[in-house]
Amino acid sequence: MTTPRGFRDRADDGLLTLLGDVPELVRNLVVAEVDSAKKWAASAGKDVGMGGVWFIVALFFLFWSLPALGAFAIIGLSSWIPAWLASLIVLVVGLLAAVVFALLGLRRIRHLRSSEGPKKALATDTRIVKDVFDEF
Repeated sequence: MTTPRGFRDRADDGLLTLLGDVPELVRNLVVAEVDSAKKWAASAGKDVGMGGVWFIVALFFLFWSLPALGAFAIIGLSSWIPAWLASLIVLVVGLLAAVVFALLGLRRIRHLRSSEGPKKALATDTRIVKDVFDEF
């Protein structure tokens, strides 16, 4: 007897029959999970790729907006001080900002190098497992 979805009613099957079907069911489950993971990875990869493209487009517009902001600052300052001094002030502020952000990036990279990487973590985990097995 089959159910409306096409599955067989297993209520009358014996224990050995049910146990004999377990390997096939496990295999089907693993195959279904792998297929699902492949579909998810493809979808996630597509989304990440498109997100990356949009970030690149945003950076393109930001790249061309920064000189306009600098020109705006120079023109605004030149109404109070000479244009050459306004340009020098904007240049110095930009260079100081670049140095500060470069130092912040360098600090972050040094922090990354000092943190525990996957190789260290795996060695630590292996040592812990060996210690547990040595106790028994």
